[in-house]
Amino acid sequence: MIALDARLDALLDRFAILEARLAGGPDAETFVRLSRDYAELEPVVARIRAYRAAAEELAGLDGLIADPKTDADMRALAEAERPGVAAQCETLAHEVRLALLPRDAADDLGVVIEVRAGTGGDEAALFAGDLFRMYQRHADLRGWRMEVLSVSEGEVGGYKEIVAGISGAGVYARLKFESGVHRVQRVPETESSGRIHTSAATVAVLPEPEEVDVVINDADLRVDTYRSSGSGGQHVNTTDSAIRITHLPTGIAVAVQDERSQHKNRAKAMQMLRARIFDESRQRRDAERAAARKGQVGSGDRSERIRTYNFPQGRVTDHRINLTLYKLPQVVSGEALDEVIDALLQEHQARLLAEAEA
Repeated sequence: MIALDARLDALLDRFAILEARLAGGPDAETFVRLSRDYAELEPVVARIRAYRAAAEELAGLDGLIADPKTDADMRALAEAERPGVAAQCETLAHEVRLALLPRDAADDLGVVIEVRAGTGGDEAALFAGDLFRMYQRHADLRGWRMEVLSVSEGEVGGYKEIVAGISGAGVYARLKFESGVHRVQRVPETESSGRIHTSAATVAVLPEPEEVDVVINDADLRVDTYRSSGSGGQHVNTTDSAIRITHLPTGIAVAVQDERSQHKNRAKAMQMLRARIFDESRQRRDAERAAARKGQVGSGDRSERIRTYNFPQGRVTDHRINLTLYKLPQVVSGEALDEVIDALLQEHQARLLAEAEA
């Protein structure tokens, strides 16, 4: 407890220094940097102050109860108030511990989300379409902005692959546990015998860095242009507007052909490339922690089967935390996806707390 109090004191001191420096009228660049630190620390300080006020009130009640000189009516009143104040103090202490957990530096970033059909043929492509619409609806409900970057449609609907950017507050923090293999069990519309099929789609959620976070030299890029291919109509292009960009140092390549403008296709390709390079560097940096991450909610490994959507039984099961919800229509529509994500975040926080306290 002494170590925790010392850490809280240090945070309060740092916050006071930030306030003083901001009030001192720093130059524009310093002001932006200090303001970012201040905004990040402000909610933590609010929790610390609330916790210490409750702890002080609890200590005051304990003092009244223990003091033999306390009037009987006053002691009875203090004893009646104590359980509520003690519960509040415990809740606030838990919130403070959560606020002190190490944060993923990418949590505040937007994402590039990639949904690909896996095993299961046409049904897998249809399922990939269902998953993408789930994230699209979820983004709408949370006020996030989504832009499709690249798409390859399935033969009978859905998508062989679709890539989109999602921007907004805390997008990566909420979607990062969606990476992995999603499995569906249902009777396809084309199945006349009513037999249940199992198919899968893969989701990858990559934090989208700011341009300053990933410096890409033009000399490290190979850019190839080619004519868009498609099923006809508006998808066919008579100019070489499709573009493929390869990052030579890493071998990462992306291709975009959706826009008629080569300039727009290049911009989308660079957005995807930047996210993939950033993700690879994060994965490489975290390699030494791989053993520890195996024990967490999910490692982000895209080969890991994370969730099953069983349509005949109307249930969704997340295998990492053994969570089952009989709300499949609401989850697939994006409306109840928060319930799954909240449970994953709580489990992740609980594990981090256990590690910190150990």
